[in-house]
Amino acid sequence: MTRAVALVVALFALALAWLVPLEQRFAPFAAHMIRHMALVAVAAPALVIALPDLARRAAVPVLAGAFVEFAVVWGWHLPGLHAAARLETVPFLLEQAAFLVAGLMVWAGALAAREPLAGAGGLLLTSMHMTLLGALLVLAPQDLYSAICGRADDLAGQQTGGLLMLAIGTPAYLVGGLFLVAQTLKARPA
Repeated sequence: MTRAVALVVALFALALAWLVPLEQRFAPFAAHMIRHMALVAVAAPALVIALPDLARRAAVPVLAGAFVEFAVVWGWHLPGLHAAARLETVPFLLEQAAFLVAGLMVWAGALAAREPLAGAGGLLLTSMHMTLLGALLVLAPQDLYSAICGRADDLAGQQTGGLLMLAIGTPAYLVGGLFLVAQTLKARPA
């Protein structure tokens, strides 16, 4: 992917996350998940590819980036933080910024790693925890957030959000990890 194409993809994902009124077309939780996936699985890697100087500044050790993203993703899906971000403007803005920064950290760290296999490991680890959270959201027997958010139960919306996480987040990190594995295999003498 060229830098120009990556920049267009990143800008589109950021516009989708922050400018499109997704709640008018999707269930609230599904809209919430589209925003998250647009930030961490689309905008962040595209920005890292499009803006290598930004990527160098955002790069952290691979496992540190993976840990930060784990903490951000799981932390903002705890009921109290989730409700705050859904009901109040400042927590919502903090959540959105945290997702983008965590995504930049994990992707920049993985793509800038001295050893591509280390980067692949960080992305595959992230893919695994996203898969687990997506599966928990899909398989939960009840809406985990409706009571704390003061809204009607919408288990189907939560399940759709979990499926979106599985369908967008999991493959994005898996493909990134496999790309880095391929880079390692190409670099090895035959």
